[in-house]
Amino acid sequence: MGAGSIWTRFASGVRRFTSSRALGLGLVCLLLALRIADPSPVQALRFGAFDLFQQIKPREFTRQPVAIVDLDDASIEALGQWPWPRDRLADLVDAITADGAAAIAFDVIFSEPDRLSPARLAERPGMPDALRDELVDLPDNDRLFAEAIARSRVVAGQTSVRLAGDRGDASPIREVPHAILGDDPTPFLQKYPRLLQNLPVIEDAALGHGVFSTRPDPDGIYRRAPLVLMVQDSLRLGLAPELLRAATGGDAFAVRTNAAGIEGVVVARQLVPTAADGSVWPYLTPSNDARYVSAADVLTGHMPQGRLAGHLVFVGTSAIGLEDFRPTPLGVSMAGVEIHAQILENILAGTMLERPNTTIAVELVITALLGLVIVTLVPAFRASFVMILAVVVMAGYAGASWYAFDARRLLLDPTFPIITAVLTLILMASLNYLREERMRRQIRSAFGQYVSPDLVDQLSENPDALTLGGERKELTLLFSDVRGFTTIAESYRTDPVGLTHLMNRFLTALSNAILDEKGTIDKFMGDAVMAFWNAPLDIPDHPHAACRAALAMYDRVQEINRERIAEEGEDVLLIDVGIGMSTGPCTVGNMGSDTRFDYTALGDTVNLASRLEGLSKTYGLGIIISESVHDGVGPNFAMLEIDMVRVKGKTMPVTIFGLLGGPDLLSHPDWPRVAKANHRMRVAYATQDWDACDAALTALTDAGQSAGLALDGYIELYRGRVAAFRGTPPPGDWDEVFVATSK
Repeated sequence: MGAGSIWTRFASGVRRFTSSRALGLGLVCLLLALRIADPSPVQALRFGAFDLFQQIKPREFTRQPVAIVDLDDASIEALGQWPWPRDRLADLVDAITADGAAAIAFDVIFSEPDRLSPARLAERPGMPDALRDELVDLPDNDRLFAEAIARSRVVAGQTSVRLAGDRGDASPIREVPHAILGDDPTPFLQKYPRLLQNLPVIEDAALGHGVFSTRPDPDGIYRRAPLVLMVQDSLRLGLAPELLRAATGGDAFAVRTNAAGIEGVVVARQLVPTAADGSVWPYLTPSNDARYVSAADVLTGHMPQGRLAGHLVFVGTSAIGLEDFRPTPLGVSMAGVEIHAQILENILAGTMLERPNTTIAVELVITALLGLVIVTLVPAFRASFVMILAVVVMAGYAGASWYAFDARRLLLDPTFPIITAVLTLILMASLNYLREERMRRQIRSAFGQYVSPDLVDQLSENPDALTLGGERKELTLLFSDVRGFTTIAESYRTDPVGLTHLMNRFLTALSNAILDEKGTIDKFMGDAVMAFWNAPLDIPDHPHAACRAALAMYDRVQEINRERIAEEGEDVLLIDVGIGMSTGPCTVGNMGSDTRFDYTALGDTVNLASRLEGLSKTYGLGIIISESVHDGVGPNFAMLEIDMVRVKGKTMPVTIFGLLGGPDLLSHPDWPRVAKANHRMRVAYATQDWDACDAALTALTDAGQSAGLALDGYIELYRGRVAAFRGTPPPGDWDEVFVATSK
């Protein structure tokens, strides 16, 4: 298309101001009003894009003079459960100070007297008088802790308490020196009505007082943190900037404002830019052990000398039981103390993400321009030209948003302007869109009863895919089968309709469990089902999806059994399903003849999954998975290594696992006992220590019963093997591998 032709079409289109343009302009105006209102769904899209940027390119970790003395699991195991006596915390402060730390901040609050202080212990009933007198004469733990704080530069951590109603009884708080540069910041700051403080003796001894409270965004993710906030009508710094202030002499901080809100906070003689409400967007790195020093190592002298010299030190916890973990934009949870440490690293290195007060105005202008371009061009040019131009413009803006983040650490929303452009483009091309949708519905109606919904969607987009051929792809395969189905079918010999109803009910439950996790049902083979994940459409976490589906299948079968008992009585034959799964490379595509073919998968992974389903009966477990599935899902499911086997048709042994449950089972208090007992049994079995193996099986029986697990068949299998090996020891070249002789 020449330049003259383009201009002619454009001029002609502009002259014809049609009703479609009016609707397009109305939609653009409506969407601009929606962006100004900024409801939660709009925020969620924007936040999701900003999260994705950080996940694609998290901040590179570079060493800063920031460290965390961690009250970790190892410290609690070595020195006792939390809370520790305050005299031990005094020793911790002294040890950190002696190692050369510039200042210390506690991401912990001490609002109540130490219950282990001698005077408190003396108050316990039944205490002998002589011992009580000795305890009363001992130094108070809180006083010892405060004296250690006074000998160092320590910031006492404080937290907010959000209470409704009268605030008249709020305790007075110690002021932190500050100044205001510009307008009053009070209307813009995040406000908390109440402050939970430490004991007065600790507050008086501390050089600084910082608030470690942060509010998550509506979706529960901690993306922002207040650098300055207002509590009980007083200005307070967050924990990280207050630590920096204390380390640099404790000078006053300053809040700089303008008519639009807060511009930044001056602390340690530098201006840290903030959002209008005084919050910042920290640029995070993944959690890094280099930031941490175990509190136990500090107290026992195992920490390298000078490790904390010149460092700004946070004292906090990553211990699992203390639950100080926060969801982050990186998609993983992180200890709250490490988030504070990363905020301070951002301040020191000048790497904070920025979203100035003017950013919203820029985004609104861009949104309006994109919408106007589409409203103007769609009636004047062919749809193909407008589509290409729109894609180029939207991709260019998305690229510009990424560049702003990558090169300038500037957060520019890529979602709403593009969504506005897309919605406007859809509206302006509605007739073609509706016509194409009618065609897709016809295809779905014709084929939707025979193949998977995902495959139908793919065929509706690309009818040329109805040809023979396959592609190499990593899949997760699942096979399931009913144990003893012949016996169940025999019980319905006089009621074939009842058997058909039962099978439809059973297969519907299994199919729904698979389809709910976006699996593709390859085929039904009588009472057996074959399914796979990651084709025809990509599913990045396909091993996770397959495991969730397998557990749901097993649960739904148990639900059917309970319903049948209620319907038919206790004597009904129950359905017992076995499931096998494996992940690996397969050939997947349309296989068959030129006139009839199926969308299916072929390969060694398929065969292995089928063999593992057969082994589920041998091991008395419902779900058996291969090592590849185990490695693909990591620690997100409750799994036990059960054996090394050489399945029929394969020469190399494989390690297999029993899939027993998901996060609910992992959090069960008896699960660690189950996993530990099973590990001991497997080690003893491999080393031919039959006594230890029997003892571990007994422990596994007890732990499994406590956790509500059906492990009897698995345990009896190994008891039988141990008994057999006691009578006839294995040969000298025994490799622990079980050879499966049947499918």
